[in-house]
Amino acid sequence: MSAPDFWNDSTVAQKVAAEANGFRKKLDQMKDLERKILELPLHQELAEEDGSMEAQAEYSKEIVHVLAFLDATEVQFILCKPDDRRNAILSLNAGAGGTEACDWASILMRMYQRWAERHDFKVEILDILGGEEAGIKNVMLRIVGENAYGYLKADRGVHRLVRISPFNAQGKRQTSFASAEVVPEPDEVVETEISEKDIRVDVFRAGGHGGQGVNTTDSAVRITHYPTGLVVTCQNERSQIKNKATAMKVLAARIKQLEQDKKMAEQEQNYAAKGQIGWGHQIRSYVLQPYQLVKDLRTGEQTSDVQAVLDGELDPFLNAFLKGKKRIGPVEDEEAE
Repeated sequence: MSAPDFWNDSTVAQKVAAEANGFRKKLDQMKDLERKILELPLHQELAEEDGSMEAQAEYSKEIVHVLAFLDATEVQFILCKPDDRRNAILSLNAGAGGTEACDWASILMRMYQRWAERHDFKVEILDILGGEEAGIKNVMLRIVGENAYGYLKADRGVHRLVRISPFNAQGKRQTSFASAEVVPEPDEVVETEISEKDIRVDVFRAGGHGGQGVNTTDSAVRITHYPTGLVVTCQNERSQIKNKATAMKVLAARIKQLEQDKKMAEQEQNYAAKGQIGWGHQIRSYVLQPYQLVKDLRTGEQTSDVQAVLDGELDPFLNAFLKGKKRIGPVEDEEAE
């Protein structure tokens, strides 16, 4: 970065500078962790000298704080793959369950928006299709922030909800499903070459709330990729050109992710092995009735504070997956009939 010609190519320079800032952040975090650990004996000594229950409680809180900081630091160093530090493109799709599933997809969207807010990430809605009665059928979000993809890649898969449905007049429990697909946002579309002959571009009038000409022109863009069958829609911008550029970027990311998934089909349940959005394919269950429980079926991580999770408290689940934590013995799925 100290080279005289470093800023001649601003695109490359910004990429290197961002990488350097990431290294500095990790080093600073390690220094803070070292300082906190070295201060623990002093906190212990002060607690023993005081001898009161309050002092012991303060020392215990300090230990818990240091362990939590250690956990967060460990995850930061796990997120070291080239794509981890990128922004994330998150797509949520309602599955089995009809209107209930559409409502569940909208709840998941709010959950990830709240999680992003906790991390000071920016969230943009690139495309959204509402349900016929309530909720959403699908939505595509762009989540901007350091390591956004690195964290959210842990949540790819099917999410299951069990609750007494507000849409069921008989007040019966109902199970519904929604899937989450996450891809890293590429820096440039050229990372994955897309031939013009392999795609079809359709333009149409944007849906949703109007205003400022959004719904009065054919600005929305839908791109279909023939070789893979992937379809990407974008309608958040007023400009058709900007929507097409964003859609091409997302399509490039999905094609790249699809190629990686095919190579790792034996190790990960992704496009090739994820299956339908329904029974037997879920990665996490959210049970509201007859008891309160959120459980990740891959790691065994669980909590009874369902509301906190739906309000964006996802880090324990994401961290457990990223750190490769496994529950001792088989993970049983508490099924609500």
